[in-house]
Amino acid sequence: MGKEEPRGTTAFITSRDTLDGAYPAIILGINARRLGFRVKVFYTFMGINVIRKGWVEKAKFHPPGMMGAIPGMSALATWMMKGKIDKAQIPTLPDLIEMAKLEKVELVACKMTCDMVCLQEDDFIEGVTIESAEDFMKYAIDCRMCLFT
Repeated sequence: MGKEEPRGTTAFITSRDTLDGAYPAIILGINARRLGFRVKVFYTFMGINVIRKGWVEKAKFHPPGMMGAIPGMSALATWMMKGKIDKAQIPTLPDLIEMAKLEKVELVACKMTCDMVCLQEDDFIEGVTIESAEDFMKYAIDCRMCLFT
């Protein structure tokens, strides 16, 4: 039996390293892959932390507006959000990233962000590639779906 061709391509961009910034792209990426699409998730600016070694477990939830400015509110909101995630039986971010890698979702670090904050390939979890914005755009330009989460 030959190798099956993908149904098309999809691209997702993650620019925030918070729970609500990281979950959407990885969940959509896994599901697009399961539907037969080739998938790239491009991590840029603060979102790049999600794919750094030893970092994903530290992802927090920052409440919007004035609530987020109250000291200790982020820690409380993170604890509450992780409790809701667990109660709903949603996998943790580390588990989702492992699932994505097993499903062959391509995890891509933005080269400009890497250059800006002095990151190299060995700073990332296994399987992450570094790609320029131009190369990502060459891929994304013909995608059937491209979302910024």
